[in-house]
Amino acid sequence: MAMDVLYIPLIIMLGIGFINLFKKELTPQNFKTLQLLFFFHLVAGAYYCFFIPGDAVGYWRVPKNYSFQRFTEDIFNGEGTMFMYALNFPFTNLLGMSYLSNTLLFSLFGFIGMAFFYMVAVKTIPYSKIINGYALFPLLFFMPNLHIWSVAVGKDSLLFLCIGMFVYGIMSPMKRIPLLVISVLLTMAVRPHMLLFMMVGFGMAYVFGGKVSGFQRIIFSVAMLGIGIAILPSVMEFAKIEEASVEAFDDFADKKSAVLGRASSGSAIDISSYPLPLKVLTFWFRPLFFDAHNVNSLLASIENLVLVSLFIMAMRLKPLTAFKAAPFVIKGMVIFLIVGSLAFSQSMGNLGIMIRMRNMFLPGMLIFILWVFSYHYQTRGKG
Repeated sequence: MAMDVLYIPLIIMLGIGFINLFKKELTPQNFKTLQLLFFFHLVAGAYYCFFIPGDAVGYWRVPKNYSFQRFTEDIFNGEGTMFMYALNFPFTNLLGMSYLSNTLLFSLFGFIGMAFFYMVAVKTIPYSKIINGYALFPLLFFMPNLHIWSVAVGKDSLLFLCIGMFVYGIMSPMKRIPLLVISVLLTMAVRPHMLLFMMVGFGMAYVFGGKVSGFQRIIFSVAMLGIGIAILPSVMEFAKIEEASVEAFDDFADKKSAVLGRASSGSAIDISSYPLPLKVLTFWFRPLFFDAHNVNSLLASIENLVLVSLFIMAMRLKPLTAFKAAPFVIKGMVIFLIVGSLAFSQSMGNLGIMIRMRNMFLPGMLIFILWVFSYHYQTRGKG
């Protein structure tokens, strides 16, 4: 704890320094909002540290007992949890970070991903919908659960960073190759199936076109789909699926759903009898009030009610037409959302885990909703 007086101010300085990189690209108001978003994110990190129990403590504690040899083995050969332990070794072992400063460091990682999504919205959404005097952008970026599940020590915060980095990088791929490479390598090490979903989503977005040249469309769509095919064996090995067949994936989903559904957290639900559309809607919009069993799930229910309302409003404004007219980066996020939702909604029977996994895709949903409202305003001349 003694070193927190050094580490926490350093984390804040790094966050402010990162925000300043975008100062010339933002209006003064958007710049101030991004600064406010950073401190809101840090508060969410402190709240998570003190009030939300979970496996984040393990990601902090286990590497404290690592040897340097174990670190080198897992950083190069480990994946998933083992890779995360090794990645956190320099912070918890060598630097001796407390759980609080380690959480705030991962909060910084999550915020950088958030800032990338924020910049995507700034660059692609020309008009912000006004509801009851409030502009949806940037207000939607202050949804509490968007922050709560991207601050903890562990995979979720790092993946949130990777996805945001990838989405921002793919807007100008030739200029941002380092961002794309780092994102791909980290995602492959943490959760290879998420990389597969990204490659499929954005590869298909390139195929569908948009305001990109034919040369870029061919090169990047082939590259992404090629990477997706190349990592498929690793994904199946990671998920313990022996063969790429419908039956194998269904069997895996059933087993995973049964395991997660037996969780003792009070948020277990039986989705095995749900039809596919209801499974997806459950993944997107629950918990709702009838699911609430504590303060956190009650707050999530309020947030999800707002999300459901906005989703219904957007779906009444010709969303397919808006999708066809969307920039390719938004198309990619929508397809990534759909692919990930179809996969995860089949294999989860615990609302707490669902809302954590949904957080990886939530920025794409929010930005698409903002785009639908914006496109409707541009084409109809009204909000």
